[in-house]
Amino acid sequence: MDSQPATPWRIDAHHHVWDLAVRDQPWTRNLPALNRSFGMADLRPHLRGAGIDATVVVQTSAVADETADLLALAARDEHVRAVVGWTDVTDPGIGEALDRLREGPGGALLVGVRHAVQEETDTTWLHRDEVRRGLQAIGAVGLVYELLVRADQLPMAVRAVEELPEVRFVLDHAGNPDIAPDALAPWAASMSRLGRCANVTVKLSGPVTRSPAPRTRHLAPYADVLLEQLGPDRLMFGSDWPVCLLAASYEQTVAVAASLTARLSPHEQSEVYGGTAARWYGMKRSAGRSPIH
Repeated sequence: MDSQPATPWRIDAHHHVWDLAVRDQPWTRNLPALNRSFGMADLRPHLRGAGIDATVVVQTSAVADETADLLALAARDEHVRAVVGWTDVTDPGIGEALDRLREGPGGALLVGVRHAVQEETDTTWLHRDEVRRGLQAIGAVGLVYELLVRADQLPMAVRAVEELPEVRFVLDHAGNPDIAPDALAPWAASMSRLGRCANVTVKLSGPVTRSPAPRTRHLAPYADVLLEQLGPDRLMFGSDWPVCLLAASYEQTVAVAASLTARLSPHEQSEVYGGTAARWYGMKRSAGRSPIH
């Protein structure tokens, strides 16, 4: 895996795109702000304005065709350098399914797999034998498994990380904690357990959609726990665009993250805003794709 580039590389490690003319996104139907198509042409001006050099695009649909489309996008887009896609982790043939994705256009840019565990009603879903076998298969081919869970599912996710040290995990949106005084302590206890596991990093993503204003004040205790328990070299910034638009613009989302990490040194900030993602996903500055400014 490549080490972090000498020059700080700013990465948005979590965003989405979708085209409703190609594939429906049923979860957006009751969310007018999101019930339209979003593409890289919409995001690109914001990336340039924020000085973002590269992005990781993340799946939204539980269909392999979407992952193939995202990989093809990554193969041709100047910003997208990595894809977290979807495949059925319970499929006994998961290895072959991953091979097919990696052999297609842009397949070398597949860095991880995600399933919307937050939509599962079973709070032991990650402990199922068939799921554990799938997670191990993902880890065996060098890919990351991204954990998208509800707050009540976080203990299940922590246990999976602890019991599968051979698999590299990323916890999306810091586990989607409830932003409330009585919710901080149990969530912090889970982050403490994850801090002792070298096989997991956490995304500083999605907080603006869960926090009342003023967001910095409400989110600061959570950011402090993440920095204390995991450190900047195991945190990565993600905008969660366009979902963030439910509460804030891209620029406001970046500003909130910046305020939460303002006390860090320049080197520590470079970890959160690029170094961690570059290492964890094995993102490369290939000869033909230098940073964009």
